[in-house]
Amino acid sequence: MVKYEGTVFTADLAASATLNKVFIKLVGTDGESERKWLMTKTGFTVSCPTSIGKLVLIELDKQPLPLCPEDSWFPAKVVVKSPEGHIYNFPIYRWITDGDVHRFREGTALRVFDDDHHLSRYAREQELKQRQEDYRWDVYLEGIPHCIKAKNPLLLPCEVRFSFTKTTEFLFTASTGLAELGLKGLTFYKRRWKDIDDISNVFYCKKTSKSEYVKQHWEEDAFFGYQYLNGVNPLLIRRCTALPSNFPVTDSMDSHHARCSLNDEIKKGNVFLLDYKNMDGVQANVVNGKKQYLMAPLVLLQKTPDNKMIPIAIQLKQQPGEDNPIFFPTDSKHDWQVAKIFVRSADFNEHQLNTHLLRTHLLAEVFAVSLLRNVPMVHPLYKLLIPHTRYTLQINFLARNLLISKVGVFTRYAASGGEGMVTILRRSLSSMTYSSLCIPDDIPERGLEDVPNFYYRDDGLKLWDIIHRFVQGTLGYYYKNDSEVQRDSELQKWISDIFEHGFLSQACTGIPQKFTTVAEMVKFVTMVIFTCSAQHAAVNSGQYDFGGWMPNTPITLQLPPPTKKGTTDKHTMLKTFPDVKTTAQGMSTMWLLSRQSSDFVPIGKYPEDHFCEETPRKVIKDFQGELEVLSTVIKVRNRSLELPYTYMDPLEVENSVAI
Repeated sequence: MVKYEGTVFTADLAASATLNKVFIKLVGTDGESERKWLMTKTGFTVSCPTSIGKLVLIELDKQPLPLCPEDSWFPAKVVVKSPEGHIYNFPIYRWITDGDVHRFREGTALRVFDDDHHLSRYAREQELKQRQEDYRWDVYLEGIPHCIKAKNPLLLPCEVRFSFTKTTEFLFTASTGLAELGLKGLTFYKRRWKDIDDISNVFYCKKTSKSEYVKQHWEEDAFFGYQYLNGVNPLLIRRCTALPSNFPVTDSMDSHHARCSLNDEIKKGNVFLLDYKNMDGVQANVVNGKKQYLMAPLVLLQKTPDNKMIPIAIQLKQQPGEDNPIFFPTDSKHDWQVAKIFVRSADFNEHQLNTHLLRTHLLAEVFAVSLLRNVPMVHPLYKLLIPHTRYTLQINFLARNLLISKVGVFTRYAASGGEGMVTILRRSLSSMTYSSLCIPDDIPERGLEDVPNFYYRDDGLKLWDIIHRFVQGTLGYYYKNDSEVQRDSELQKWISDIFEHGFLSQACTGIPQKFTTVAEMVKFVTMVIFTCSAQHAAVNSGQYDFGGWMPNTPITLQLPPPTKKGTTDKHTMLKTFPDVKTTAQGMSTMWLLSRQSSDFVPIGKYPEDHFCEETPRKVIKDFQGELEVLSTVIKVRNRSLELPYTYMDPLEVENSVAI
């Protein structure tokens, strides 16, 4: 007789242990063991008449004891030592909720054409067959990326649901957000704000150092411009090489350029453009029975000699005309301030729907569903990417139900809620490009390589490079040449599904439809990890910081824009702002979406041990070391900043789209 010594590790999660009887069978290249009852559910010994060869997989099942109900179990991994002294790791990291037999592969990563054992191939095929039943595509709205098919969160597969901790904290914050902010009593007030101090009196309840800074500086031109570099929407600004034909700004219109012509400033590269064309013609929402207003502004920003970015011209609608004046800093204080408020409101809607929802949440869901449908656990791509899908499917399901459904907060209170939302999402997807998702390509395309004080760019490029080296080191270990990439049918199915269901088969996006080289694969996987971690953190984590003070980021506006100059005053501004109830709902939602869960996992931390080979494990350690160095560099830089930029500090970047 020969003996196999093993250990079962149960995850350190709430309710992860089981009272059921657990059984194991070892399957090797030369045979299999008897089904063994694990009486202790920790250490065990399995005896066999002779060696069963190299271990390929294990079979686990659990059965309830007499008079006891069936419960759930979350095993982390099983480690087995063979009679020959070899150590075999079997990663599991999933809930087992039924009495069926579940097969788990030995942890050495295998591509589909490496899997030459008949039982291995069978287990691989059965796993994907079951996954394609569990993870089905659905169409939430025509013209936007597809999503997972599920009627409620409890019907999602157990392994992709929130933990008990995450569920409890999220539901508590969602249900008490207004109370936490001290705004609960304001949800019935549909009246307008009478004084800016009234907003201050509400705002005192929950503050961050950054929200306080915003409150003090929101009216300043320099801070207005700063937000397009280091606020929550740094993706819109681009260098202006020629004025758009529908934005007829001339030097004679703007005395600000009396000493230096606008054309000269454009030639020097000092002028930048914000174009909210996605909002053009969008039917604005009706909130609390009152028509709202959403503009599609064009804005010119100028880099000053002291390296500030300030607005120098604002046109609030796309088509020029007598009823669509171009506003300048030299206009009356209230004209200029109201124009900036309309821009900031447009930016809220552009940010939430395009920059945040579409380009991080919806794409992350596509990446995850395609991975789960097409790539088995034993595949190196699965091992690499599964940590970056954590909680994404459930948070997106909740977003569709709580935020953008017919009764969702965004639908009810944002200017672009309802039909406007659908229009903007469709336009945004149709104009999205692969290069815009890759920050090393996006920054030069927008002409922003040398813009000073652009911390999103600086930190983002460094993070991209670190992630790229990590992906190159990991996947490069498994794929030695381009032909191996081309031969991997599971890898090819993953990318083709993303192209079809995420980008609706639009070749104009530049998204690859297949991988032909190792370099193509590495770049795309880098983009996936960057999008699900760093990019999401950059556009999500500061929402309350910049939006908690409502005048800086109004989610909707109640008056139309001025059609003539000199017609606005302090009261016009207050009447334009969203009403008290809408303000409270907006602040509460941004508070919820900015909260970090206590089971937050920062980028580079991998509680689940999927890789067994020495090389990828070393690559992970190197990755973690580089992230620690970058975090230190960012912290040192931030000490000298009046407003620290923290959103892409690796310690503050979550591994996945989880909130």
